[in-house]
Amino acid sequence: MNTYYSLSDHLKEKLGAKTVKLSVNAGFTCPNRDGRVSTGGCIFCSGSGSGDFAPSAELPIAKQLEISKERISGKWPEAKYIAYFQAFTNTYAPVEELERKYREALSCNGICGIAIATRPDCMGDDVIDLLDRLNKETYLWVEFGLQTSNEKTAELINRGYKNEVYLSAMKKLKERNIETVTHIILGLPGETREDMRSSVKFAADAGTDGIKLQLLHVIRGTKLHEMYLKEPFHIMSKDEYTDTVIDMLEHTPKNIVIHRLTGDGNRNELAEPTWSMDKRGVLNEIHRKMKLYESYQGKLVK
Repeated sequence: MNTYYSLSDHLKEKLGAKTVKLSVNAGFTCPNRDGRVSTGGCIFCSGSGSGDFAPSAELPIAKQLEISKERISGKWPEAKYIAYFQAFTNTYAPVEELERKYREALSCNGICGIAIATRPDCMGDDVIDLLDRLNKETYLWVEFGLQTSNEKTAELINRGYKNEVYLSAMKKLKERNIETVTHIILGLPGETREDMRSSVKFAADAGTDGIKLQLLHVIRGTKLHEMYLKEPFHIMSKDEYTDTVIDMLEHTPKNIVIHRLTGDGNRNELAEPTWSMDKRGVLNEIHRKMKLYESYQGKLVK
């Protein structure tokens, strides 16, 4: 297979230099937690709302970014930065509050764009108008947690919205030329390889500019963990997962940016799969298999 279009390459093309995301916890909540949609949240989501590596929400956004920059400045001293609004639902607040927090991040030294993780059911017209204005001023993308296009699985994980909501939000953002990223979890309970391929195809057909692949993490204290303890479901092995990622890449159009091939889990809270703690090893195995595949295909062509 051909090499995938990585986020690193994409950002170098867009911004002209190595660019690093800095996680922000802006203190938002989620309609899937506060009762507007549900009170349970998605069954896999940790208490930090997927913002495990962001500084405390009690700190000003500018301070959070300063702390994160200090952590990595030695590794990438010349890097540019994107403020990644990661924890919980980052368009779920009055639009005036959203604008204030986004602009606080953009005003910080070295920040050349923002990434906003959110839900497609939290994209009112006023929010889209704000994103449209910001998109004309800076580099921006919006990231939706689709996770799966299988409606039965979406109900199982308590996603809280139908596929049509995602499609509608995607259409509105594409009409404004706002870059989009779709998060997909591989290995959800009961899903087959074909289900996962269907999710990738669904996002691609909807016009997503990027795809973020994430191994299912069973985090202690979540409803998913409770489910696993009561009735264990299949957890992919490292070999299965790396094969699955390569399969997903084969079925992803080459113009789509691959934002992630696996993910980090909080070592103190991760129950399964423990092999995923070696993120570098997982990535190395994916790339090793890709090279073997390319070599094999070359022999077939000859």
